[in-house]
Amino acid sequence: MIGRRDTLLKTCAARVRRSRRHASAIRADDGFTLLELLVVLGILTLIATVAAPQVLGYLGQARSQAAQVQIKNISTALELFYLHNGGYPSEQVGLTALVKAPTGVATWNGPYLKAADGLADPWGRPYRYRVPGRYGEFDVFTLGRDNREGGNGEDRDVKSW
Repeated sequence: MIGRRDTLLKTCAARVRRSRRHASAIRADDGFTLLELLVVLGILTLIATVAAPQVLGYLGQARSQAAQVQIKNISTALELFYLHNGGYPSEQVGLTALVKAPTGVATWNGPYLKAADGLADPWGRPYRYRVPGRYGEFDVFTLGRDNREGGNGEDRDVKSW
């Protein structure tokens, strides 16, 4: 019986030693060092500086494309207004005639656009409207982000003609 007890004690002691080694191995890998964190932050900063200009370029492109689509929708709505009323809204009434019936128009069958927020460009300014237009029956346009004629990229003019 004594031999069996000694064997049991040796087995228990071996298990305790193994568990202590395992515990110390876990404690050694518990967290990250300051150097490791700084390396990761440096890599993330590098990725952000490379990717940010590309993402901003896509955003500017998307705004110009959204303006083009909105101008096409406004042009279609103006054509419907013309069919129902025999003419385009005057410049004094403006594009709001596509959303709300102007005074003195008996055959208005709108709204021709669902909401008035479709009358503002992606930069928050109202679309410009000329009737008669220089390039067609009417002109609908925006001067882009810089609100000046000409320009490239996001600053370019978006026009109905």
